[in-house]
Amino acid sequence: MTKSDYSNRQEFEMELWPELRETWNQMIKLVFPEREVSGELKQLVFTVASLASGCRHCQSHGAFHLHQIGVADEKIQALWSFEESELFTDAERAALRLALAAGATPNATTPEIIEELRQHFTNIQIIELMAVIATGGYLNRWNDTIATVTDQESIDFANRVLQPVGWDAGKHVGEKSEQRKAHPINLGWSNK
Repeated sequence: MTKSDYSNRQEFEMELWPELRETWNQMIKLVFPEREVSGELKQLVFTVASLASGCRHCQSHGAFHLHQIGVADEKIQALWSFEESELFTDAERAALRLALAAGATPNATTPEIIEELRQHFTNIQIIELMAVIATGGYLNRWNDTIATVTDQESIDFANRVLQPVGWDAGKHVGEKSEQRKAHPINLGWSNK
């Protein structure tokens, strides 16, 4: 896909509303750092919620961030089939089930999913996981709606690691002039 397919997408970037961008950065700084839930689990949950929503841009961002924090490529690939993978603990699978159900539209969360979570997580930890999913939902809808062009770092990683499990950039490919060279975290966006 090229810019001509989504000729207005740059007209709708969040940066054009600086107060929204700043507020959004504050939300990311609140939700994603480790508190009672590890940063790794939060990124696993974000990536699976993005799988559920269908946003390939956010899938590649979540996966590349996992890679940056040292998660093995094999485990990142296994997110596409986490139920069958032995690379995840029972607690991780419970969190990923929530991400898959809550990231879908309509929301598919059941009382059984919540009960399983309670076997592994405290109430505040479950709140943290839900905050990651909700934050991801905002990003998924924003980026998928305007077909945000995925940065080169995330595209290169995803083409190498995620393509074998069925990922492709879809509508998030643009002209060279539209593409950022680095992942937003590497560009310091959440620090602005």
